[in-house]
Amino acid sequence: MTVKKLVNELVEKHGRSRNSLMPVLQGVVQQERYLSEEAMLEIAEALDLSTADVYGTASFYTFLDTIPRGKNVIRVCKTIACHMQGKDEIIQALEDALKIKVGETTHDKKFTLLTANCLGWCHKGPVMLVNDDVYPELTPQKALEIIQEYERNTK
Repeated sequence: MTVKKLVNELVEKHGRSRNSLMPVLQGVVQQERYLSEEAMLEIAEALDLSTADVYGTASFYTFLDTIPRGKNVIRVCKTIACHMQGKDEIIQALEDALKIKVGETTHDKKFTLLTANCLGWCHKGPVMLVNDDVYPELTPQKALEIIQEYERNTK
């Protein structure tokens, strides 16, 4: 499906008002895995908004990626609560295993490693999110086992 067709379907579903911007952006990310420049231009045109307004909204929110990401996006919580419970060791283990740093994507495009300001699980930290799946109370070993499972299931 073309980006234009996707945007048009989302606009038909959610409406043409300014209030439709977030659900349309989220719908594009869900289908395309990120918001391309082309998609943001199509959204601006379809909703009669400025491209600056669309880009400003898209770039403000952590989960609205404006650059391509891997098939599996790993987000490790970086709050003080998770920091105190060992998030640095989790990140180090993931960087070592994936051979990338935070903010990077593996060469095979299977994984992107990011941090997030809060995942809402401070009482069960350290925590990571892989795509839409939450993994609380991590140890470096648990984190690696989870990633190995995604590796086995990613084609």
